[in-house]
Amino acid sequence: MSAVRNIPSPPENVEHTAFWAAANEGKLMLPRCKDTGQFFWYPRNISPFTLSNNVEWIEASGKGEIYTYSVMRRADPNYVIAYVTLEEGVSVMTNIVGCDPDSVSIGQKVQLDFQDTDGGQKVPVFKPA
Repeated sequence: MSAVRNIPSPPENVEHTAFWAAANEGKLMLPRCKDTGQFFWYPRNISPFTLSNNVEWIEASGKGEIYTYSVMRRADPNYVIAYVTLEEGVSVMTNIVGCDPDSVSIGQKVQLDFQDTDGGQKVPVFKPA
């Protein structure tokens, strides 16, 4: 298993305050357009489908599958960045943690976890299921 990488704290933005507060409580909240019923990503209060603010926040299942990934071998320690497609249908860019980077594969099932950043904010990461 690889060493833990220090993840930088995400930039502050008033539109994401509720999202990051939920992350600090161990919840990954996804925005869903109430007009179309579709989840979307990146977290924001305006639907990309209708451009309305008729949006609700739903807690994600935390289950997903690796769509694609890359091992950052020039970094010390090495780490894995990936797009994970969640059960809810959206793909999120994230880190894969808790495993040897060489054991990661496309299609691998993963489970949500949270990791503290260097600024204290928790961020969603994924580990093998």
